[in-house]
Amino acid sequence: MTSPQVWDLYAIKYATLQERTRSESFIGSDPHDAAHMPLDYFVWAAVSPEQTIVIDTGFDGSEATTRGRALERTVTEGLAMIDVTAASVKDVIVTHLHYDHIGGHEEFPAAQFHLQESEMRYATGPHMCNHAMNHPFTADHISAMVRNVFEGRVSFYDGAAEIAPGITVHHVGGHTMGLQFVRVLTKRGWVVVASDTSHYYENMERIAPFPIVYNVGDMIRGYARLREQADSEAHIVPGHDPMVLDRYPAPDPRLEGTVVRLDIAPTE
Repeated sequence: MTSPQVWDLYAIKYATLQERTRSESFIGSDPHDAAHMPLDYFVWAAVSPEQTIVIDTGFDGSEATTRGRALERTVTEGLAMIDVTAASVKDVIVTHLHYDHIGGHEEFPAAQFHLQESEMRYATGPHMCNHAMNHPFTADHISAMVRNVFEGRVSFYDGAAEIAPGITVHHVGGHTMGLQFVRVLTKRGWVVVASDTSHYYENMERIAPFPIVYNVGDMIRGYARLREQADSEAHIVPGHDPMVLDRYPAPDPRLEGTVVRLDIAPTE
């Protein structure tokens, strides 16, 4: 590997699902547990003086309407809050191909997409013949990614790989066949953007898997993989937990509740 770059790292909230309960968030949970457990939607951006790499693309207003989510801003609008122009971004890491992680792909017309080979195989193969497996995917997103392949805009990986100095991807599976998480070198050390390896802090802390899953065993092993790659448990950032916005500081008081700095240590 080349000498690592130290990156600024941001989480940007673009949407939310408030009407969600604990019974929907853990395998084996009490089906009558109606305690409120909202789920937030994020994209992430690693920024250096020379380059910006975005992690995932969110979804658009049409997808929000179809799936009953509250879109608070487009991904382009969210990135603009940290002075990143989505249309100019050259590299986007796609952790997996669920609608909320690839649905905003059209906002990145100049980007090369970085994806695990097994995720494309999963999203275009026989598993998608069953609604129990295909419901988090949107066919138009997958067909668009296939077109990107033919246009030379997709780089495929099989396991761990360096995307740029100080940024690596790590295949973990579990939630989907080809799910990958992202490891970023920051001024506080190696931070792991878990994406859906762990939706909430509680999934990995209690080893309580999320119920949308391809392989439960891989999901559970994924929690250990996160810890192996992060400098500490406080360096792991889950994919959908609203507590991320409470634990990390905003880059500007005006961005409280929307954007936080993950390269600065959490406050709790």
